[in-house]
Amino acid sequence: MKRSFYKYLAGFVIGVVSVGGYAVANTNNVPIVKACIDNKTKALYASSNGSCAKGRSAIDIGATGANVKSIAQLVSPSVVSIEVTSTSGNGTGSGSIYKSNQSLSYIITNNHVIESAATSGTIEVELNNGDVLPATIVGRNSDYDLAVISIKKGNLPEIPRGNSSSVSIGDPVIAFGSPLGLSGTVTSGIISALNRPVTTGSTSAESYMDAIQTDAAINPGNSGGPLVDSQGRAIGVNSAIATTGSSIGTPGNIGLGFSIPFNQAIRIADELIATGKSTKPFLGVTFDSAYTGNGARILSLTPGAAAERAGLTVGSIVKSIDGFKVNSAVTAIVRIRSHAPGDQIIMVVESAAGSSKTFNITLGSAPALP
Repeated sequence: MKRSFYKYLAGFVIGVVSVGGYAVANTNNVPIVKACIDNKTKALYASSNGSCAKGRSAIDIGATGANVKSIAQLVSPSVVSIEVTSTSGNGTGSGSIYKSNQSLSYIITNNHVIESAATSGTIEVELNNGDVLPATIVGRNSDYDLAVISIKKGNLPEIPRGNSSSVSIGDPVIAFGSPLGLSGTVTSGIISALNRPVTTGSTSAESYMDAIQTDAAINPGNSGGPLVDSQGRAIGVNSAIATTGSSIGTPGNIGLGFSIPFNQAIRIADELIATGKSTKPFLGVTFDSAYTGNGARILSLTPGAAAERAGLTVGSIVKSIDGFKVNSAVTAIVRIRSHAPGDQIIMVVESAAGSSKTFNITLGSAPALP
């Protein structure tokens, strides 16, 4: 039986209230890491014996109950709530402070959180201390469901950065955000799976994710908030949840949440901050959406693009990319989108005659949709 891809609802909540404080759930036992946190800047420093210099406080980092509290204290100042008002209604989401200079701070969130205010409307950001500030859109990328907004307030604590390429199934993780408008909410769990092909959005404007799957409770309103590892470093941007398909009430968590890898978010955020626009890798292939066999059948090729130059042909079927089995057009697109422009991919392709060939292809670059 052919495995289906994953298409889920991105969390975005209309008309909710904001409540302060933390909510902690689903604790895990992992080794404790001794560290020191700067009392002013909130920067994190390693400690070999648990002692800290003047101006720094000792904390234990891990994912047991007490250590979730420590990580909440470390990370929460970098997490914001976002409220959008537009002609289509009001909604809330979350974000994390990515970069901050003396006068301006940049915040990573999901495109679907703020896109209704892209042409008209307002965006307000609530900081962890309760301050509410107007925000402007720096840039959007609907292909990856990412966006950057900015506020005119500097010297704010930046989210600690992790490496989403080094995480493993079973690693403890913690999700931050404002589910149902409840700002400052923290939940914990594990990484349940990696490289999940997930799509969100409408048929005409789909976002493709090479997603990190987690059982940490993620609900509508968590969208755009960070998923962090057991040392409080961002490894993902919470973006979507699986639902049971009920049309009654607001969809809720069933233990299947999905996050965009943070390494991917960093590349796109840096481009948006620098130019207001971003890119995506370009193979130059249109896949046949009507194909029902295993793999992704090539329907057409873009003249002069990477696929045609490499020798791929119309009608052949992509069977794997970088060692990952391709079950459908969606999984093929997700595997390609997991790369950056200029990366090399290895594709195993079956010709219409049934012979198999391996191709090494350097991906081109194309503008991403706002």
